[in-house]
Amino acid sequence: MAAAAMNTDVEAVDFDSDDDDLMDEEGAIEPSPAPAPRLRSTIAGGGGGDDDAPRKTKGRGFREDPNSSSAHRDSRLAGAGRSGFDALASDGGPGPVRSIEGWIVLVTGVHEEAQEEDLHNIFGDYGQVKNLHLNLDRRTGFVKGYALIEYENFEQAKRAIRESDGTELLSQIISVDWAFSSGPVKQRNTRKRKLQA
Repeated sequence: MAAAAMNTDVEAVDFDSDDDDLMDEEGAIEPSPAPAPRLRSTIAGGGGGDDDAPRKTKGRGFREDPNSSSAHRDSRLAGAGRSGFDALASDGGPGPVRSIEGWIVLVTGVHEEAQEEDLHNIFGDYGQVKNLHLNLDRRTGFVKGYALIEYENFEQAKRAIRESDGTELLSQIISVDWAFSSGPVKQRNTRKRKLQA
């Protein structure tokens, strides 16, 4: 009971904002809030009300300010040309490019039931096959339709392309060419299938 008697003596506090503002003094003038400054967009310009000012833009396709820090970088790279950068040696024309470990030949049109052994039998005649990749479709388990064959020697790979391009493997004609080449891709004589009505 003594605890209940103590609780009745507690005074309730009212947090009315008009009565409890201790910072207000009689006669003090409240400063009006300063207007928020207008932000200038560096991307699209604007915000300053200056319609005569040049519109600044950033990103690719826009001209940079000639006084900016990137102008120095652009002029430095433009003067160097291609000679200032590393490049692979080229004999001046399109042709095969060696991979890191050897010469890779791409075989397309491979029958879906072909085995690595079938490809080893055909392409082993042209030289030692250093590596052979015959990728399978995860869903079906069949061959995806292409193979990558690696030779150590350029002449072996060239002979394999020359002699096996257009030959038949498991009743399907295969196309054989370089996997990596510099320059434009050579155009093949592809026959368009005619719809028979």
